[in-house]
Amino acid sequence: MSLFKRIFSKEKKETLDKGLEKSKTSFFSKLSKAVAGKTTVDDDVLDNLEEVLVSSDVGVNTTLKIIERIEARVAKDKYLGTEELNAILREEIAGLLAQTNTGNETDFVIPSEKKPYVIMVVGVNGVGKTTTIGKLAAQFNKNGKKVVLGAADTFRAAAIDQLQVWADRVGVPIVKQEMGSDPASVAFDTLKSAVAQDADVVIIDTAGRLHNKVNLMNELTKIKRVMQKVVENAPHEVLLVLDGSTGQNAFEQAKQFTLATEVTSLAVTKLDGTAKGGVVIGISDQFQIPVKYIGVGEGVDDLQVFNKIEFVDSFFK
Repeated sequence: MSLFKRIFSKEKKETLDKGLEKSKTSFFSKLSKAVAGKTTVDDDVLDNLEEVLVSSDVGVNTTLKIIERIEARVAKDKYLGTEELNAILREEIAGLLAQTNTGNETDFVIPSEKKPYVIMVVGVNGVGKTTTIGKLAAQFNKNGKKVVLGAADTFRAAAIDQLQVWADRVGVPIVKQEMGSDPASVAFDTLKSAVAQDADVVIIDTAGRLHNKVNLMNELTKIKRVMQKVVENAPHEVLLVLDGSTGQNAFEQAKQFTLATEVTSLAVTKLDGTAKGGVVIGISDQFQIPVKYIGVGEGVDDLQVFNKIEFVDSFFK
């Protein structure tokens, strides 16, 4: 089908296939049980399919939308064999994701008219936030962009140290202060430094505490306000990092963070070590916030831009 023409390079596509292997294997083993002994897509098959999608962390609301789309196909085509179900699922999920203005990118790009382009990164501790920042810095750097990192997660010494390791590895400057310093002060210094260095991209790490949403909200608001004294309309992007391996918990974190601050993009990490890859489909559909990046492995190049066509193609291969 022309919808699934090659977008990624062969190497990039193989990385994506490998990263989604566990999710795909788990999904199809459930799907084959759901249609065992059936030749047509009837009500029983649809009920079983609903269960498969929900248990694959696609989420209830998104699952119902997918089932509705397949019911419409069954009603229109009158007879659908279960052997066609895989192709139909692939088409309908791609169609559903096509309705969200997300997942169209093929490479790591930033708007050229905003310089420096400021990305503030949020997310709870342990989701792979600092690692994602490091990998993002590496990708932008590889594309010839001048990157500056800001270590504004001043509540954990480990976060500052980890970001320093990434800055050294990638070969980009980092602005940091002592643990316990005012995060807004670090963000201010980072932007001042980035402007002085004529940097293209600034990536600011922030503290990942959700247990007190009011404090988090106040802190992020203050960081934004202080940054705007240096760069107009900063941050240009608020990137929320979610751990895909937590499945439904990732939905909950997305809900909480979108209440605490205006999130404009998402990165879903750790998809390679889990069978919960379906969470990307649900999060993409439910939050109407672009999933920009997915993590499908440990390597620097295993952080990929999320392309919905390639993702669905790999998931249903």
